[in-house]
Amino acid sequence: MEEEFNLKESLEGISTKLISWLDSLILNLPNFLLAILVFVIFVFLAKYTGQLLNKLLGKRVKQDSIRQITVKVSKAIVILIGFFIALGILDLNKVLTSVLAGAGVVGLAIGLALQGTLNNTFSGIILSFLPELQIGDWIETNSYAGEVTEINLRNIVVKQSDNNYVVIPNSKIVEEPFKNFSRTTRSRVMLNCGVGYSSNLEKVKEMTIETISEHFPSRGNEEVEFMFTEFGDSSINFVVRFWADATKNRDLLIARDIAIIEIKKTFDKNGINIPFPIRTIDFSNTLNMKKPD
Repeated sequence: MEEEFNLKESLEGISTKLISWLDSLILNLPNFLLAILVFVIFVFLAKYTGQLLNKLLGKRVKQDSIRQITVKVSKAIVILIGFFIALGILDLNKVLTSVLAGAGVVGLAIGLALQGTLNNTFSGIILSFLPELQIGDWIETNSYAGEVTEINLRNIVVKQSDNNYVVIPNSKIVEEPFKNFSRTTRSRVMLNCGVGYSSNLEKVKEMTIETISEHFPSRGNEEVEFMFTEFGDSSINFVVRFWADATKNRDLLIARDIAIIEIKKTFDKNGINIPFPIRTIDFSNTLNMKKPD
C-alpha cells in the first residue's frame, strides 16, 4: 500500500533544510566577506602593479607595444591569484579543482571554435615583441598605409593620411609582408622624366645631377644616380635616384615635388624641352567640292 503524501512533513523538511543553510551562511559569513575583501584588494593591487610596471618599463623598454602587453598580462595574473586565494578562504578547494578541470575542457572546445581569434591573439603577442613594428611607425601593408596608433591582442589600428582609422587583424600583419617607413631616417627617391630628341644628353645629365645635389645633399656613401632608360615615342626617358630624409610616405612625396619643380626650372633656364606626346593626323584623301554633273 502506497504511503500518502504528508504536506506537513514535507514543509518541515524544507524548513529544516533552509534553516541549516542559513546557519551555514551565518557561520561562513566572515569567510565570505573576507574572500570578497581579498579579491577587491587584489583588483586594486593589479591596477597599481600595472602602473608601477608601466613606469619601470617606460625607462628601459622603448617599444610601447611590449610595455602595453606586459602590463595587461601582469594585471590578469594578479587578479587570477586573488581569485584563487578567495576560493581557498571559502574552503572551496574541491570546487576549485572541478572548475579548473571544467575550464580545461571548455577551453579546448572554445579553442577549436575560435581558431581565428586565437591566431590573432598569438599574432598580437608576436607583433608586440617585434622591433620592426612599433606604435608611431608609418607602415604600408594589406593595401593600407598609415601611422600605427595601437597594437593589441586582436588587431592593430592604422591612421591613414586621410585621417581615417583602419583596423587590421594581427594575423594579416604576421602572414603578409609590410613596409615600415620609420625604421630608417633616409630613403631613396626615384623620379622618371624625359627630354626631347634634340637635347644634349650629356648636358641634361650634368644639369640634373647638379640640381638634385644642390637641394638634396648626399651623406656618407650616398650619391645621385642618373641613367637614361629608353627611347620613348616622343622623348628620351631617364630616371634620377637620390636620397632624402623620410620617415613616412608624405616625406617622399614632398621630396619628389621639390625635385620636379627644380628640374623644370633648370631645364627651362637652359632651353631643355620636356616633350609631351604628339599625334599626327594624315589627310591623304582630298575633298571634292565640285557638284556632280
